Amino acid sequence: MVINIGELNRIAGGIRLAFVTLRDGEDPEALLKRFQTTMQRSGILRELRNRRFFRSKGEQSRLDKQRSLRRLRRRRRGVVRR
Repeated sequence: MVINIGELNRIAGGIRLAFVTLRDGEDPEALLKRFQTTMQRSGILRELRNRRFFRSKGEQSRLDKQRSLRRLRRRRRGVVRR
């Protein structure tokens, strides 16, 4: 089963959900690992950390610009990130 987080987000009315279903013969540890991977890819925890404290638009803009510059420098150096 392929989980499309964007579709879930639209269906849930903006509430971000991530879930996995138990496959036939799958052990609980594999299920947990799949769930953790899904959570990581969905970005829910990252968004939660970012929203923990209020950031003004100016502060968010500065942070976005810093991230952008970092990405650009990495690309120029040829550093590959996953």
